[in-house]
Amino acid sequence: MRPAEPDLLGDVAAALADDHPLALLGLVSTLLAAIEPRPGPFEPPAGPDLPSREELVATFLEVDLPETSALLAALAELLGEDVLRRRVRRELASRGHALPRWLVELDRAETVGEAVGVGHVLGDGDDIMFGVRLSGGRELSVAVYVDHNLGTVAKDAFVVPEPLPGLVEQMLATIDDPDTTAGELDRADAGVRITEAIDRGKITFPPFETDTWPGCRPLVEWAVRLLPTGGTGYRRPEWDDDALAALTERFLASPFGAEFDDADHRGLLESLLWFGTDYGPGDPLRWSPVAVEILLADWIPRKIVADAPYLAKAPALLRAFIRFCHHERGIRPALTALTLAAVDEHEPGYRRTIRSPRPQGPAALLAAMGALDPDGPWPPLDAEPPGLPEIMLDALRRAVGSESALDALDASPLPDESFDWRSIPADIHDRVAEVLALVDRGSGELLDVESRTACRRLLARAAAGDPEIFRRRGRAATAAAAICWIIGKANRSVGADGVAVKDLTGHFGLGRSTVSPRSKPLLRAIGVAPEQYGGMDLASPDYLTAARRGQIIADRDRYRAMRDPR
Repeated sequence: MRPAEPDLLGDVAAALADDHPLALLGLVSTLLAAIEPRPGPFEPPAGPDLPSREELVATFLEVDLPETSALLAALAELLGEDVLRRRVRRELASRGHALPRWLVELDRAETVGEAVGVGHVLGDGDDIMFGVRLSGGRELSVAVYVDHNLGTVAKDAFVVPEPLPGLVEQMLATIDDPDTTAGELDRADAGVRITEAIDRGKITFPPFETDTWPGCRPLVEWAVRLLPTGGTGYRRPEWDDDALAALTERFLASPFGAEFDDADHRGLLESLLWFGTDYGPGDPLRWSPVAVEILLADWIPRKIVADAPYLAKAPALLRAFIRFCHHERGIRPALTALTLAAVDEHEPGYRRTIRSPRPQGPAALLAAMGALDPDGPWPPLDAEPPGLPEIMLDALRRAVGSESALDALDASPLPDESFDWRSIPADIHDRVAEVLALVDRGSGELLDVESRTACRRLLARAAAGDPEIFRRRGRAATAAAAICWIIGKANRSVGADGVAVKDLTGHFGLGRSTVSPRSKPLLRAIGVAPEQYGGMDLASPDYLTAARRGQIIADRDRYRAMRDPR
């Protein structure tokens, strides 16, 4: 990589001409993220063709141009090193290039007002947001999503060129969920929570990737350093033996748990409380559809060593305990119904798993990470960990739904298919028709006919799967953009390899807004867990274009040949 090539300099010149400093700051952040991947314990080190941070700075110091001066000014602050900052300032003073005031005085940036936390009553995660004011008065806002189910890690983030109140208002309107609320958060607490969540995310495998993350991570880390110090991070609830015993007896004495007061169910309840206190946010009274999925699809089959008849009693107990917990917490019935529906959804697979040989020990850990197919075949305990071919093949299985779907995959184009209204409730027809018109126009102009068919399928199945999405208030344009974004990301036609996300959101009149929050209820409605896979794998070839399926077929054959050399 040669960082001073004309394309980069042209991008810098365009960013300097932009009406907001975020254009340049975002460019520099993406550059830093690309050259410093910060490998985790399972990732290989960066390739030899990528320059080090020191080599990058040295290259810009050797090239005396306004564009390299701008890069150096931004790099010096985003990297946060005093020695480098002083060296760059001396160099820029000797060059004499006219740079924007906000850039020259980037060290005078400051945070504005209090931070804001946005969270859902079921507690799967939080959005932490805060504002930054640059010298000269321009503002930007930072939002970081912290996922509690996966270990309180930073899973996504973005930065927008607007003051914080506008971002909060837009996010709440986009999410459009009565169970999601926003409240002030001490800035020092916000800084500690974000920092700890980012640090955990750096050692998480597989790493989380979205259209903005980890590209904006260096910029987010710089902004976090502007926050006050001395805050308090997330605190796990304290549940000692006496508190857990009291909770157990309270449940078993309640109408919800009276029928489960026997030795087997007490043992299983102890396991549920173990999961609730030691995993996720550490609250045994918190149950969401995602927590249910983790428990039944992975945790109990992997952690609890017992025979199938004993383990088969867990789903009924879990349903009763969910009802009890939601009653105690005052969770509204619709959310309880969704959480109980997750038990119904995952129980068949759970029962198959507990009656089948399954990975345990190191193999179970790899399966939980996605490096092995948990349905097998899987290696014995003393086998070598899987290599790259098997890991990549498992990712392909997730993209299409199963091994058999991967075997049967073809590359025939999706038909120009009309919209399927058959399973959609009549009372949301007008709303769905409004979204459909925008989806058709957007997918037709930005993507292609196959993508339009895939978008129509997703819209129809989401509306049938969760009609409440279309009964709530919210902009039709945001829903349409989210649908096109989901299909585009699944087919690699939106993002780094296709239509820019900002162009997609701009087409729908959403400016630089992010559509990922609105995508989550749509994904859940079609049976995809966005919290687990980031919405990139739709688990069905029905949504994949011929080009994407052709790519998967080629990858399938290549990795199988690597795995099974003749």
